[in-house]
Parts: sequence; C-alpha cells; structure tokens
Amino acid sequence: MDIQTAIARLNSQLPLKTRQDRLSPNLKAAHQCVMTTLVNKGRAPTREELEEVFGKEKLIESLQRLGSDDLVVLDEQGSYPVGAYPVTTEHTPHKITVNDHSLYAMCALDAVSVAPLFDAHVIIESQCHVSHTSITLRMQGSELLEIQPTADIIVGIRWQMPSAVAAHSMCTEMVFLKDRQTAEAWQNGDLENISLFTLPEAVDFGKAFFLPLLDK
Repeated sequence: MDIQTAIARLNSQLPLKTRQDRLSPNLKAAHQCVMTTLVNKGRAPTREELEEVFGKEKLIESLQRLGSDDLVVLDEQGSYPVGAYPVTTEHTPHKITVNDHSLYAMCALDAVSVAPLFDAHVIIESQCHVSHTSITLRMQGSELLEIQPTADIIVGIRWQMPSAVAAHSMCTEMVFLKDRQTAEAWQNGDLENISLFTLPEAVDFGKAFFLPLLDK
C-alpha cells in the first residue's frame, strides 16, 4: 500500500484532524497543549495549566468533549488526560525517551512519528510483536540514526475500526516486526487487511498523518 492510500485509510478509521477541525479555537488549543506538554515535559498538563486554557468552570466538560472525540485519552475517572495521540503516560510496548523524559507511544506507527512531528531526538525501545525480540531505534527528526537489531524492521498494521478509544483497540495491532520474513508470516497473505511498511515508509506515513494536528 502506498503512503497516500495508507493516510487516507487511517483518516477514514481514526479521523483525528476532522474531529479537531470541528472544535472551538479554545478546545483546539487545549488539545494541542496536551500533545505538546506530554512531549516537552513527559507529563500531561496540570489542572492549573488546563484551567488557563479551558477556564475553571468548563474544565471537566471540555476534557470530556476531547475524550469523547478520542482526541485525548482520559484516566478511568474521565477527569484528567493521560495521553494524546501519538503519546501517552499509560504503559504500552513502545517506550520512548524524548526531551530527557520517558513516556510511551500508542503504537509502533506513533512511536516513529514523535521525532519528525516535534523535530526532536527520540529513543524508542520496543519489541517484535511475534518473536518479542528487543527493538531499539534512535531518531533525530525524520532521520533514523540507529536501528537494532537489523535495518529490516517492519511496521505492520492490521486495519480495523477502533472501539471508543483507539489506543486500547486498533493501536494494539499497529506493531513492530523484526524483519521482512517475520512480517510476511504475520501478514499471512492477507494484503487487504494487513499492510507492511519499511521504517522510512512508516516515518513518512506517521509524520503526514499527525503533523496537521499541530497546525495553528
């Protein structure tokens, strides 16, 4: 699958930009605030920081709107953000280090999107979905500086419609695979529902999908 087709397919299943475009300017700014604070500070905005954007009286209502649109992932009480695609404080198989902070990516595609999205230095520690072989990537912006254990790592996507929270459903099937042979065995000939991307392809894909979310 070519990158433009992949972007269109993901936008049809997880239309983050379309949902963001429907927000008021304050809500859009708040969504971007959650994204950038997670990456820059390794945590979600504090309640005080959120109140500066939302206003104290509308804080819970506004967070619930972002949560219902699945633009942010809320805690179990639905009162505080724990993540905003592509990053989260919830534990996933994809640990990232960025700006000297550790947090997690929602999925393998999200993991390789953080560095180009924020023009940052990022270390990704994950594993092959099939063999559980450790995978380490180091990126600066869109450049892949280090790839372990081999340069043949693949990002695989099993296409599916998400449940209410994509991070807890479709993201679990967007994975790293240690090499082409392992990836094709996982794909098992199902070209319609499972797509495979080289790391450079995945970087381009993720950057193009997420970058519009930071437009002012």
